[in-house]
Amino acid sequence: MPDEIIINNDRFTLYLSEEEIQNKVKDLAAQINRDYQNKVPIFIGILNGSFIFFADLIRQVTVDCEVDFLKLSSYGDAKISSGQVRLLKDLNCQVRGRDIIVVEDIIDSGLSIDFMKRLITKENPASFRVVTLLLKKTVARLDFPIDYVGFEIPPEFVIGYGLDYAQKVRNLRSIFRLAPRESGASSEKD
Repeated sequence: MPDEIIINNDRFTLYLSEEEIQNKVKDLAAQINRDYQNKVPIFIGILNGSFIFFADLIRQVTVDCEVDFLKLSSYGDAKISSGQVRLLKDLNCQVRGRDIIVVEDIIDSGLSIDFMKRLITKENPASFRVVTLLLKKTVARLDFPIDYVGFEIPPEFVIGYGLDYAQKVRNLRSIFRLAPRESGASSEKD
């Protein structure tokens, strides 16, 4: 995997390698396996971004479990959230009285996870927990803790490992961050 890639004329540098990510996924699964012994949680993946993390995580989970998916929209094709969360695909499972683990790729502003918590907890699950690979803690506006966090990251734009740039580059095995523009650099358009 290269240390740098160019997408839509933006330069991205390697931030988290495939090996670092896979080691963290194993650690998160081990915590969940300990916490859910003798239980059968429902893992709810948030589409589209979490699907790679979700698949890798669930393959490391050893407790009996079920899976389902929600699809939300808050970004569109932009690098910045629109600030409005819309439900595009609802759950197919019954959550009442069940242990729920929501699986997110990244928690940024916290709007989506707050929306999901309100949506799911109104159905009276036995428990509600969240696992996220990435947390932008300094910008997340949450009034509840995130139970399982892979990496706390600064408020930077990241891509790869399920995270997209205008619906592309989700298939990168590592995570890259947008490189700062070099000061003093000029383009031919100036």
